[in-house]
Amino acid sequence: MADQKRLFLLDAYALIFRGYYALIKNPRINSKGMDTSAIMGFVNSLFDVIKREKPDHLAVCFDKGGSVERTEMFADYKANRDETPDAIRIAVPYIQDILKAMHIPVVELEGWEADDIIGTLAKQAEKEDYKVFMVTPDKDFGQLVSENIFMYRPARLGNGIEIWGIPEVQQRFGVERPEQVIDYLGMMGDASDNIPGLPGVGDKTAKKFLEEFGSMEALLANTDKLKGKMKEKVEENAELGLLSKKLATICIDCDVTFNAKDYELSMPDGEKVQHIFEELEFRRLREQFIKIFSGENGETQPQEASPQKQPAKEAGGGQFSLFGNEGTSAATITEVSSRKTIKTQAHAYQSVAPGMAMKLFVQNLMKQSSVCFDTETTGINPLTAELVGIAFSWEAGKGFYVPVPEDRDEAQKIIEVLRPFFEAEHIEKIGQNLKYDIKVLHKYKVKVKGKFFDTMLAHYLINPDMRHNMDVLSETYLNYTPVSITELIGKKGKNQLSMREVPLEQQTEYAVEDADITLQLAEHFRPELASANTEKLFQEIEIPLLHVLADMELEGIRLDKDFLLGLSKQLDDDIKDLEAKIYEEAGEQFNIASPKQLGEILFDKLKLVDKPKKTKTGQYSTAEDVLSYLAKEHMIIQNVLDYRGLSKLKSTYVDALPEQVEPSTGRVHTDYMQTVAATGRLSSNNPNLQNIPIRTERGRQVRKAFVPRDGDHVLLAADYSQIELRIIAALSEETTMIEAFKNGEDIHASTASKVFNVPLNEVTREQRGNAKTVNFGIIYGVSAFGLSNQTDLSRSEAKELIETYYKTYPKLRNYMGEQIDFARDHGYVQTVLGRRRYLKDINAGNAVVRGAAERNAVNAPIQGSAADIIKIAMINIHKKLGEGDYRTKMLLQVHDELVFDVYKPELEKVKQIIKSEMENAYALAVPLDVELGLGNDWLEAH
Repeated sequence: MADQKRLFLLDAYALIFRGYYALIKNPRINSKGMDTSAIMGFVNSLFDVIKREKPDHLAVCFDKGGSVERTEMFADYKANRDETPDAIRIAVPYIQDILKAMHIPVVELEGWEADDIIGTLAKQAEKEDYKVFMVTPDKDFGQLVSENIFMYRPARLGNGIEIWGIPEVQQRFGVERPEQVIDYLGMMGDASDNIPGLPGVGDKTAKKFLEEFGSMEALLANTDKLKGKMKEKVEENAELGLLSKKLATICIDCDVTFNAKDYELSMPDGEKVQHIFEELEFRRLREQFIKIFSGENGETQPQEASPQKQPAKEAGGGQFSLFGNEGTSAATITEVSSRKTIKTQAHAYQSVAPGMAMKLFVQNLMKQSSVCFDTETTGINPLTAELVGIAFSWEAGKGFYVPVPEDRDEAQKIIEVLRPFFEAEHIEKIGQNLKYDIKVLHKYKVKVKGKFFDTMLAHYLINPDMRHNMDVLSETYLNYTPVSITELIGKKGKNQLSMREVPLEQQTEYAVEDADITLQLAEHFRPELASANTEKLFQEIEIPLLHVLADMELEGIRLDKDFLLGLSKQLDDDIKDLEAKIYEEAGEQFNIASPKQLGEILFDKLKLVDKPKKTKTGQYSTAEDVLSYLAKEHMIIQNVLDYRGLSKLKSTYVDALPEQVEPSTGRVHTDYMQTVAATGRLSSNNPNLQNIPIRTERGRQVRKAFVPRDGDHVLLAADYSQIELRIIAALSEETTMIEAFKNGEDIHASTASKVFNVPLNEVTREQRGNAKTVNFGIIYGVSAFGLSNQTDLSRSEAKELIETYYKTYPKLRNYMGEQIDFARDHGYVQTVLGRRRYLKDINAGNAVVRGAAERNAVNAPIQGSAADIIKIAMINIHKKLGEGDYRTKMLLQVHDELVFDVYKPELEKVKQIIKSEMENAYALAVPLDVELGLGNDWLEAH
């Protein structure tokens, strides 16, 4: 069978939905506001098949109009499905255009589902001696599997594929023959297609029936062998069972014909495909397409057309000619683009030599009112990187490059010549991610002054959900593809060059191009900031904050490595103790970290649950949310969760943090990112100090490792008290809540008193806890189901509590409705300072997708306003500390908390400054309250 040809049939909608929902938490939005997740997900799956398998023949099958036959048999067939998300409806025409440009046949038939088309084509191709691979995650296709027909199931993103032949189907469904999958589905039903099945019959019972009877019909003919209620249910629902089997049967004789010639994979129309990808802003997919079909990646190499096919390969191995059909051009796919590049655009980039040229350059530089500059360095860590050169541009298409010598003294001389520019207050400095350049120049004793314009920050305010790196911005807004850094220094690895090793001429072209492009982007973004009314937010919050964050990151924080070493040993002991307990409870040793082995122990051996939840791959789910729900009932599960928590704490923080101490400073320097969270919150990275667990005793201990600079300093933690609740009270003008805050009441006890109708002094701990959960949950759109999971309340009690809460605070509910209405009308919501959160799905037809957007419409203004307020406080505190020449430094920001290294003689003055500036950062109808704490470590201070 070495030369047996192979046909791959893709189930279009199954792969489209899979791609869309895989990215649902982090959707791909382009500059036009279009959600391209579904298209990207499908094309990734298609390219993966082509790269991995190099198929002879391939087609993509679509549903068209649904199954008329099944709907006539059962009116409620698939009636439970939500309306197709708008993003998928929009995606399908684009996907079909891409397939057409790639010369891949699209097969669809009015009144039939893709399952039926694939089933028919698979059986026809099998008769012509083809191996057929049905590319779909849908388990129903198991009924079609044979010696030459396989299921090709894409696993979760990044986890490869599974190929199901007869043995895999037998194991998954507990059948002798694949066609019995129809009986299996008929017996237990299929919730996704709304196939009813036999009441009371689940996975285990269906397998048991098949083992005993072999088919639905045989089961119904032998109900006398059943007992009790199951016998009654099966007999009463015999017709429903037969109907369910018919609904689950994939048709293998619908009106399509397999024509081998039509399905041969041939050379695509490269220009058309690339133009579609450009329109969708699929930069990486476009590059991938070029590599796949030009053979650059060494995997797929189109060869000259030949009537004689090369030997085919089995799925997953071997090599053969991808293209070989007669009449197909073997011309290599080359990059076809309407985008401009450095090769097509006239430009004047020149390097500046020392001496008179440098003197004249600086004279000209100092005459400018606005200049873009960009540093080129030996690495990406600004604390250790050395300058290689600096590029400047103040006119589109033109610019200069000043090389910086490797010798530190000579380098400093160059910087001294340029110092007047960097410290000139009258010259605006433009850049992309200026914080990096500021930190690099700090090593050379330069403090960059003057007005700033950062293109990365500007675009973050214009389109927060999109990516903000310069290459993407350039291609999106200027239709220009810059030179890639890998073209100069190569890809990561031992052969990668340092920028200093790159010839001066190439350094100049690359560096000045960056400055030139950034200058042009700045001019493009200025009017867009103004039109979105975010110019003030940009100039008064984000840009000043850039300086604050740079200073905080340069300062860093001292870490007690010895304490962490001791904590690591304690955690080792705790983990070993838990491991021993788990083994004892399980009755055997196994790999606790293996979801597969853990699932088999919990659900096969110990049978802790009647119907355990499974993943898409058929394994038992041991995800956190699944186990947390069961932890109260089973000690082994609680021990597993504790084991996981301690193991993660140890590896992610306790053992990792000492490795992240910068040798040159002896401190930990986190990197605060301004352009990640769409709500406006800052993100911490390398290391992430915002995610240190604080709900457990061991987690809190990690904070104990962060200590003051020396004995003359003490750590001060300043924390906003319930700032988000105060903001929602003020924005909703909820009088009852506002008065509670003004009177200094415990807001959770106050809420409990009102919703449970008891005097304030009689509120129980449990009532206060439930009220607290509702108070914070309301901001995030908590449901009765969610509230009951977070408390000891039943679902009906939780529902009643939420309804009472809204009756108690009616203006709160009105505000939430108004926010959703505003979002529906305008497509965005905004914070108190005008920061916008765009909500593309607010009018989506799909209830689940629309509901998520509605929750964001309520939450984003609250969370974003809290983020804006603490940013104002940081800017004002930083300014006061600088003006007073205080030795106290601001070190960390963790959501609503700021941490300072306070010089002890300044303590009382600094406490007053911090509290005053935080509480008066923004005037609301509700007073802001800040709690201060002191300590010899962060835990004690907090």
